[in-house]
Amino acid sequence: MNKNADNTELTLWLRLHLAYLSAKQVQRVVNHIGDFAQLAYTQRSDWLPVPKITEKQADAFFQVEEAQIQQALDWAQQPNHHIVTLDDDAFPELLREISDPPILLYVRGDLSLLKSPQLAVVGSRHASRQGLQIAEDFGEHLSRVGLCITSGLAHGIDAAAHRGGLRGQGQTLAVVGTGLDRIYPAANQNLARQIAEQGAIVSEYPLGTRPLAQNFPKRNRVISGMSTGCLVVEAALKSGSLITARQAMEQGREVFAVPGSINNSLAKGCHQLIKQGAKLVESAQDVLEELAPLVAFSWDNDNTKPETSAPGLVEQTKHPLLAVVEYEPISLDELVVMTKMAASDIQAQMMILELSGQVESLSAGRWRRI
Repeated sequence: MNKNADNTELTLWLRLHLAYLSAKQVQRVVNHIGDFAQLAYTQRSDWLPVPKITEKQADAFFQVEEAQIQQALDWAQQPNHHIVTLDDDAFPELLREISDPPILLYVRGDLSLLKSPQLAVVGSRHASRQGLQIAEDFGEHLSRVGLCITSGLAHGIDAAAHRGGLRGQGQTLAVVGTGLDRIYPAANQNLARQIAEQGAIVSEYPLGTRPLAQNFPKRNRVISGMSTGCLVVEAALKSGSLITARQAMEQGREVFAVPGSINNSLAKGCHQLIKQGAKLVESAQDVLEELAPLVAFSWDNDNTKPETSAPGLVEQTKHPLLAVVEYEPISLDELVVMTKMAASDIQAQMMILELSGQVESLSAGRWRRI
């Protein structure tokens, strides 16, 4: 919420939040009372006729400790600390549309990332070395073309995906299952600090919330809910990653899975998802082919974003690579020499130009204008 906004409305949202009311319950109460602001003047008896609101929940609203509310208000006054409510313009649109969105989010870091195009990347906490490398490579590559890499700050695939996002454009967002005044697992404190400085950390849980087991499956719906798609890299058949993927499917998101050996137990979850309709992916380009029509990508060069007439389409006059790619085939090595760009950056941006129909990919790592 805007730091200069009147705290009266935010105080009401915090009271509802600390009473653990869901978005649907808040809507029922507001519909019954008639106006959100009037909640400040209600009594316990006003709540009891509200459908599907228990006496315990009504009591909770009136018994919230003022010290808890003040703690949250004080926290939100610190630099790069934000509390975003469900009716705030900064609240992610995709997350608002799910069946059970959180009624507010605590955010530490770059608030604008909440509304950037996101890809959830999740997987095993006990990933193989190869799985970690895949997650980091995908995270870096997709971050370079404008996707924010969203994950859960856990050991394994989550942490690798975040590191990749930080190496790209620094676009990564961590959704955690604790209060933002706690970091879990403790071993990821340095990573969390980097994410807060270059990306953002998000939680729907009140300050002081410990890492309770039941919080993590619930937070997974936020990871998938904010994202346009969900990529699973290594997952056992019974894992939190499959919960996230299932929630993504229920939310209408694109789901991607990296295949592996039939002898690898960490590949079985991915194979099950593929059988259920997830897209098998072997490269970042496989992900981009599905998401390019759905999101607008940003660009590294000169920190400028090309003007686009539609998501994923780049005007020919705006992209510097088109100044050196002619109608005769040109190789990656030649482009590196001519542009002084990193090979990985060239490959990422040529993917987008190919998807937008401006260049054609040829054999032996060459391209030409169309």
